[in-house]
Amino acid sequence: MTLAAPALPPEITVFERGWLSSNNVLFTGPDGAVLVDTGYCSHAQQTVALVRSALGDAPLGGTPLGGTPLTRILNTHLHSDHCGGNAALQQAWPGVQTAIPPGQAEHVRHWDAYALSYTPTGQECPPFRCDSVLVPGSEVTLGGKPWQIHAAPGHDPHSIVLFEPQEHILISADALWENGFGVVFPELEGIAAFDEVGATLDVIERLAPKVVIPGHGPVFGDAPRALNAARRRLDGFVRAPQKHALYAAKVLLKYKLLEWQRIEQQALEAWAEATPYFGQLHATHFADQSQREWLDFLVNELLRSGAAQREGSVLVNV
Repeated sequence: MTLAAPALPPEITVFERGWLSSNNVLFTGPDGAVLVDTGYCSHAQQTVALVRSALGDAPLGGTPLGGTPLTRILNTHLHSDHCGGNAALQQAWPGVQTAIPPGQAEHVRHWDAYALSYTPTGQECPPFRCDSVLVPGSEVTLGGKPWQIHAAPGHDPHSIVLFEPQEHILISADALWENGFGVVFPELEGIAAFDEVGATLDVIERLAPKVVIPGHGPVFGDAPRALNAARRRLDGFVRAPQKHALYAAKVLLKYKLLEWQRIEQQALEAWAEATPYFGQLHATHFADQSQREWLDFLVNELLRSGAAQREGSVLVNV
């Protein structure tokens, strides 16, 4: 039985975006309008339109009407699907202030696409500015209420989650979804991080949220069930790291296909050759196959699962 999504306070609006873009969480209140996470760059103008419409600034597809301005952007972490809309929102609202987790502010200020993971993942993110950092252990006011900032390393070493203790609402980013959690990216670089995933799940369990707003997927209320599912998944990855590597490779490929929608085989091979994480995953876990054979295997996995289809030499997203 599917449970109905739990109700949210009136100051919170969630734009559930799917997988290419993260969910966006819009707060309104006496402290102004604040957006947590901004989606992928190819959806940036849609994100601007959604925010304008929600703030009464313009109907979807319309021109600005001078409604409530967006005053702040907060990013839970700097993967491209969570901050790819920052630049467009900063252009739409020039006075907006942007806060990011600590650890990568210098990479943003002196824009380093490699250090920020965009080059290694083969993804895109237009440069944006940051004005401050979200320090774990401190609080930020959202919708007139204090929200706690907690470090949530694992999926990303710099990630944070946000928690409102009065109503026990958690913005979990990619640390916890209803049925799992995000790829553990440090592991792709040979940096042990499965223990950090487990420690972050422990933090979330201690917070005991009643409502979880994940980075992807619907808002949900059964955090204990989600935590149990996440721990089972983590245990499987710890026991068989190659399983996580295969999962990560398929996610990288499917994610890029979501952006492209359709891609010629030759262009796909060129992208895989130019994407460092693909080379690292292949060399570390799948070196018994050539890179071409391995890519063909991954494509066949997407075809088998119904996540893609072939039209001649073109791979098409499904």
